[in-house]
Amino acid sequence: MWTRTSRAQHSRAGLRIASDLTDAEWAVLEPMMPQAKRTGRHRTWPSRLVLEAIFFVLRSGCPWRMLPERFPPRQTVYGWFLLWRDRGLFEALAHRLVLLERERSGREASPSAAVIDSQSVRTTEAGGPRGYDAGKKIKGRKRHIMVDTAGRPLVLRSHSAGIQDRDGAVPPCRPRASASPSSKRSSDSAYAGERVAQATCITPEIIRKPKGQIGFAVQPRRWVVERTFAWLNRNRSRARDFERTIASAEAFLYAASVMLLVRRLGRSA
Repeated sequence: MWTRTSRAQHSRAGLRIASDLTDAEWAVLEPMMPQAKRTGRHRTWPSRLVLEAIFFVLRSGCPWRMLPERFPPRQTVYGWFLLWRDRGLFEALAHRLVLLERERSGREASPSAAVIDSQSVRTTEAGGPRGYDAGKKIKGRKRHIMVDTAGRPLVLRSHSAGIQDRDGAVPPCRPRASASPSSKRSSDSAYAGERVAQATCITPEIIRKPKGQIGFAVQPRRWVVERTFAWLNRNRSRARDFERTIASAEAFLYAASVMLLVRRLGRSA
């Protein structure tokens, strides 16, 4: 519940644009960003401004061509986005920030339990891989995310919505897909197939509906991952999937995770 204290704590009023980074947030990210080469052509635009432009597109949902003039040219921003996407920078930043945020809250850096779930979203006419989710009556893509018990994103994957949950959950469950392997994973009955159980040596715990339940009821630990979906979808570009490629869709998901975690670390600095 929002109070005057919490609103003041989360306020971005002092920034020119609410998606910009504060000095405390940039102090957290700067050591993790790729350093400029000592030789060769010097950068015209600093990494901080380029990253703020990517966060603006992510948060506002505007096209690259409509970036405000205070940011670098859209060709420059988009070029850096593709370079960082292909190098896995957003995923690496997200994993590193999860470890820092867990340590800040007094937890072990590597989580011992995780929760996995999926969300189907519609795509646009941009094209790219898509499918039809018969269960949710949605044509588009499906997002599989794995979070720790506090909702911090660990693994974020995107694929066609036509792929069923028990098949789409295999890549996130594999140990090599996560920088923070867990000893226990919770999921719903859609992940009860053998493929999910054989994807890793860890047997998932299936959280089923209690017998005799009528109507909606909050299930243990299941609400954690649903809350994370809500956090990610507060970025307007994630309300739908506008990206042509799966790689860009996943890069934006990890960028949303970076924005979420770095704000928490910046407030505590």
